[in-house]
Amino acid sequence: MKDLTTQRTFTELDHVRLKNLIQRSRKSGVSPVQIDAIENMLDEASIVPSKQVSPDVVTMYSRAVVVDAATGRRSTLTVCYPSDTAPEEGFVSALSPVGWSLLGLHVGETARWSTPAGEQKEAEIVAILFQPEATGDYTI
Repeated sequence: MKDLTTQRTFTELDHVRLKNLIQRSRKSGVSPVQIDAIENMLDEASIVPSKQVSPDVVTMYSRAVVVDAATGRRSTLTVCYPSDTAPEEGFVSALSPVGWSLLGLHVGETARWSTPAGEQKEAEIVAILFQPEATGDYTI
């Protein structure tokens, strides 16, 4: 598994929207530790125009196939905003540990996160089935 998880890539639009979401979340009771971690990730990321993002990067509303490192189980996840979360359908919030661990990574990279129970998880991104920017949609 390729491991370049320290450098993430965000589109300009995703970056701005996620920064705004973080500011609103600080006032709504989301864990400050979690918010700080997401904000640090955004501050350290590479920012590119939406039309220039590589099609192998997980952006907002990308549908990614991941393989759990421990079990080998494949899952298809779509990273979305909290209001669109539907875990039973694979829609995970960008503010959830798994959601923000995927954002900005490339196919072949490994996402790592902690569950609410404190368990460490990791999964390799093996494919992106849909990325809005790759289809010419720069406004989702």
